Amino acid sequence: MPVSRAVILPPLLIALMPLAAQALDVRIDPHADLLYRQALPLLEQADSQDDSASSLRTALGSDPELTRQGQALAHTLPTAVALLKKSVALGHPVAQYRLALYYMTYLPAGQIPDAACPLLVASLKQGFAAPAPAIATWCPPYNASVEYRAALEAIPSMATQYAPYYPQPATRLACSRSQPQGLEMQWGRQRDYQAEVYRLLADLDSQQRQTLLQKAVDINGCVTAQHGLASHR
Repeated sequence: MPVSRAVILPPLLIALMPLAAQALDVRIDPHADLLYRQALPLLEQADSQDDSASSLRTALGSDPELTRQGQALAHTLPTAVALLKKSVALGHPVAQYRLALYYMTYLPAGQIPDAACPLLVASLKQGFAAPAPAIATWCPPYNASVEYRAALEAIPSMATQYAPYYPQPATRLACSRSQPQGLEMQWGRQRDYQAEVYRLLADLDSQQRQTLLQKAVDINGCVTAQHGLASHR
């Protein structure tokens, strides 16, 4: 009789299996996806605008070319936001997150929950992991609800569908090893956001806290989760 061989699974898949749930039925509208992808290069240009803003401001009055560049850059972000809004109107979960991130970046803190949280929650409910840390910060009481926990637990089943949309920016990723300077965004891989999901679930489930923190460590070496494990030994 032939000897059966054990199937060796990738570590990330093994870590995700205990929380695996039936995949959500999420179908991204092709036109919404086109609008989102049209916005991406404009968002990148807007990010670079912040880096060059000071030099542009000091020279606008003396250099016609810099004046032209400054005027062009001033239109970049509004155009990107307009494209995101059109994509959001068609229910695109990643566009929902990026529009929420725009509000989190440019609105006063007191206005962020009302503007960003409906978008973040809608995106998370479609199985996209990136909104999870922002919801934990900005969106009470949803961030302590049964619905929030259920949405977090459904995320691993959607990993394949959303893999092409990473990396994604965030204002703060506790499980990311990158350390941005000043107001720079942190860019996270999919596994970085998956680690965040386990870290956040650990905060919601005291009985499984150690197990969930260990999963965050297993996925990307989450230092915050490591500290949490050490403090409970």
